Amino acid sequence: MDVLINIDVSDLAAAEKFYTQTFDLRPGRRLGDTIVELTGGPASIFLLQKAAGSQASPQSAELRRFERHWTPIHLDFVVENIEAAARRALEGGAVQELPIQQAAWGKIAPMADPFGNGFCLIQFEGAGYDAMADCCPD
Repeated sequence: MDVLINIDVSDLAAAEKFYTQTFDLRPGRRLGDTIVELTGGPASIFLLQKAAGSQASPQSAELRRFERHWTPIHLDFVVENIEAAARRALEGGAVQELPIQQAAWGKIAPMADPFGNGFCLIQFEGAGYDAMADCCPD
């Protein structure tokens, strides 16, 4: 099974610049004037230009907004140097929501992209998430 990631943005060119410069992704296919595929990571990310105030889905009365918003799903970008990655994200227009935090498995930096979508930078150290696991798969 493949996983495709779709991110709604209000400005496709600005989003493409942010995600390519911040995460070293590359533009792939363009699907018309409102969608660009970004490659170079473990899953393709599709940036979808959508107008602020447009209906989020036909079944929902919720409207798209591009200030910081909460969603139960977000992306974690695993990086080798969290401080450098955070600087690059901030230079690209991201907002760092909390200082970099240390955990048993490594470091985390909660962020938001310029379009209000939350993401975290993760730097694994030592055993990574295995440091917290009760058991491990064979």
